[in-house]
Amino acid sequence: MNVSLSRLQHDKLEAVVSQVGSVLLGKRHQIRMALCCLLARGHLLIEDLPGMGKTTLAHGLAASLGLSFKRIQFTSDLLPGDILGISVYHKETEKFRFHPGPIFTQLLLADEINRTTPKTQSALLEAMGEGQVTIDGKTRQLPQPFFVVATQNPVSQGGTYPLPESQQDRFALSLSLGYPDVSAEKNILMRPDNRGQMDSLKPCLSPEELVELQNRAARVHLSEPLADYLVRLVQFTRNAGGVDCGLSPRASLSLLACARAWAMLEGRDYVIPEDIQTVFPAVARHRLQIQGDGRRGAAKSDLLVEQALNEVDTL
Repeated sequence: MNVSLSRLQHDKLEAVVSQVGSVLLGKRHQIRMALCCLLARGHLLIEDLPGMGKTTLAHGLAASLGLSFKRIQFTSDLLPGDILGISVYHKETEKFRFHPGPIFTQLLLADEINRTTPKTQSALLEAMGEGQVTIDGKTRQLPQPFFVVATQNPVSQGGTYPLPESQQDRFALSLSLGYPDVSAEKNILMRPDNRGQMDSLKPCLSPEELVELQNRAARVHLSEPLADYLVRLVQFTRNAGGVDCGLSPRASLSLLACARAWAMLEGRDYVIPEDIQTVFPAVARHRLQIQGDGRRGAAKSDLLVEQALNEVDTL
């Protein structure tokens, strides 16, 4: 079955990247990685300092892809029902009526997710894993596509709760935007109306076209030698000294899905080693737990990722 993109489809994806790049200046690679995550049917975790453009990236993707968008500000007093919704008794009908929460959307921005308690964080687990939520014993399907972009402040900051391992593993990719370069920051300052720039964004793809592209990405060819290479990378993280927890089988699947999506973004219907190597740091960094390093995704994890890429042979 042919999974190659048409010229029109490729141009539309490039238009999404360019349009989001018009409001998030100087971050083209991060925008492409976020789009790759979406095409892979994954969820995205962005860890960075406040004010770096995390919300802008999520809002820009939603507008450029024609997706319904909702934002939840996670706080210490947020409850699971504030995310999922609640059933309210109506005296007139003498029945309970379900009032859906903000999770019933296509792109959910979970802002500062690590400022709420683990109990509330776990309300997202079923939604992110299964695309559904179970409330009062009834399972309700979420809109498709369903994409969570969660932001978190560095865990060294006050008032944060580290994400549980099960929650970390639900995110296919983790990114950091970082400070803009000098040229980009000057352009940010010289723009007349940042809010107006966001409001001017128009859909470059429909949700139906996005689902079709997700289906195509899942069929991008992976050769058996590259499957072996992928497994060796994952095994390296499990067997390296000083590692409490290496990559899980779910991480292996995320690495495969993201490599396929990156290959498609590059205009190919087959995976090459560079596709795996490009997405591997973002797939692995937030999942690794290093002995004596309480900050997952910190410098020691980065060193292990670099070591794996340098020492594991592609053949």
